Amino acid sequence: MEAMQNNSLDPVTFEVLKNSFINLVDQMSEQILRTCYSFVIYNRDFSSALCDANGNIVMQGTQDIAVHVGTLHLTAKAIIKDFQEDIHPGDVFLINDPYRGGTHFSDVRVIRPVFYQQTLIAFIQSNGHWADVGGSMPGSFDVSSKDHYGEGVRIPPVRIWSKGRYLKDVANLIVSNMRVPEERLGDLRSQVEATKVAETELLRLVDKYTIDTVLVAFSEVQNYVERLTREKLKELPNGTWETVDYIDMDPDLGDGMIPIKVKLSIKEDNIFYNLEGTHPAIGCFLNASYGSSLSGLYAGTKTFFPDIPLNSGFYRVIEANLPEGSVVNARWPVAVSGFCSGPYEKIINACFELWSHIMPEKALACSFNLEYLLIGGWDAREGYNRFFMWYDWMAGGHGGRISKDGANAMSPVFGAGLSVQPCEGQERLTPVVTSYHEIMIDSGGPGEYRGGCGAKKGGTLTAIQDAVMSVCCDRSRSVTWGLFGGLPSNPHGNWLNPETETEEFLGAFFSNVALKEGDSFTRPSAGGGGLGDPLKRNPQHVLEDVIDGYVSVQRAIKDYGVVIKAIDPDIDQYEILHEETTQMRTYIRCNRKNWLTENPQIVVKKYKNGEIDKLDLIRRYGVIIDFSTDTVLEKSTQQFRNMLNNRSAAYWE
Repeated sequence: MEAMQNNSLDPVTFEVLKNSFINLVDQMSEQILRTCYSFVIYNRDFSSALCDANGNIVMQGTQDIAVHVGTLHLTAKAIIKDFQEDIHPGDVFLINDPYRGGTHFSDVRVIRPVFYQQTLIAFIQSNGHWADVGGSMPGSFDVSSKDHYGEGVRIPPVRIWSKGRYLKDVANLIVSNMRVPEERLGDLRSQVEATKVAETELLRLVDKYTIDTVLVAFSEVQNYVERLTREKLKELPNGTWETVDYIDMDPDLGDGMIPIKVKLSIKEDNIFYNLEGTHPAIGCFLNASYGSSLSGLYAGTKTFFPDIPLNSGFYRVIEANLPEGSVVNARWPVAVSGFCSGPYEKIINACFELWSHIMPEKALACSFNLEYLLIGGWDAREGYNRFFMWYDWMAGGHGGRISKDGANAMSPVFGAGLSVQPCEGQERLTPVVTSYHEIMIDSGGPGEYRGGCGAKKGGTLTAIQDAVMSVCCDRSRSVTWGLFGGLPSNPHGNWLNPETETEEFLGAFFSNVALKEGDSFTRPSAGGGGLGDPLKRNPQHVLEDVIDGYVSVQRAIKDYGVVIKAIDPDIDQYEILHEETTQMRTYIRCNRKNWLTENPQIVVKKYKNGEIDKLDLIRRYGVIIDFSTDTVLEKSTQQFRNMLNNRSAAYWE
């Protein structure tokens, strides 16, 4: 097979060009960072790639967003399919169509064909998340959308530059259907110029090394990645592993989480994923198209092979069955803009679990769910008087790892290259003041290796008019889970005007909540799930967590069975009570499996009476409630308890 042939380039030339291709993509990133208009893109919600003449990814950069990279070859191939021989030097194309290999409408891809002496040799692609692409809600995230018409402008493969001539009318037609169109045009120009920078660099490499050498290198870097991956797979056992994760709900169905079933098979040097049995598409925007779900499988797999570069050579070893019409392969016109918080996040964490069984030395528990908060309206501050978009994502905790605690307050697994947006920049650009942004105590899932802690962020609206808020998130019911005996973290969910007479729990996803000047909000992110039995955690490590503010004294007792006496908290002086700790751990060990069978109605009565708290509901009893009404969700509770039994209780002594 040609893909398995050894390199024909000499090792030095091969290595130089391989790294030159990475550098070429990174140069695009630097160009975008210095010229983009959107604060969202400036904080690295963008990706770039070099593709060969067939649309296959030759190389990604060093900080690209995982979900983008796994789809860029599909959108390049969509351009090739639609335009075929009608592609010329100086052309630039645009596409954001999730039904043609994209992710969601906000991810707008600019694709430039590169020619050498009138021969097409490559495609350069830049994908940026535009802060608004139209639709019914500011920020283009309407959680209630059932079809794509409420989600923004759908851009099929379209030419935006023709033989070097800017098609201004086409660009204006597109951005006129978006909020703050001048910002959208600025991002478009930034991405186009980035592809121009990459084209210049690629042609420089051609001039230096010859066209034949560069084209051979295109092929060989993909073959190299495929060969490395297959060699790694041959070292692993053949077999089949399967699991299930859940989206919180389908609003049309009420109680009951939405299953996403993932089966992984390794046969010699091939990987097969089968998502048969996954729930049909649901009645909100938490669906995924084929490309984004496939990208979740790529990213989840790649996490366990960190030393291998990522390009289309990696994709060759993976086959996937994504049932058409399901929540992981929704067809037009089903709404899919919330894919990132829905199926994608569940698929990638399911992959973490499956590969943790295959490669336990790299085990990783579930990480927190991606969360976007969007506020749009009129900025009435003096000197501004314009439409504004406040578009923010939360940091949170990653899952506990084998021999290590999870990372605190990290970017989501959606894209580790994302930056936490600086509050000062947000406050300058929008009438939203951040009240606090801090690590949230007790948010890390308990385990022998604790999940990373989440964060809590609050804000207040200042001079606004006609503003509304939307949130795209999940895991208020399918709470971030632990692995190999570890416990879950905390449920997602946002509050409006907390600790006031008008306090209201809004949940983990909502749209079109009207805001007025002076309104405030708070948004906790989950921590990562714990890995390993928390009763096996070194008591000294629990003490250090208490001192660091990651774990409270109360939850040290409840979750870890470690009894700690506070002597002088102001100077971090605490003491482990060893005899009491031994007794408490024995008590928990004898009772914890029974707690998971206790009548949910009795458990909730204890919660309402103040005998237990929210984390007790989740971690001790596995009971899921609607936090706006404090009523038991019977079906969701049963599903959640099944997950707890399979991932946690099954590993307890």
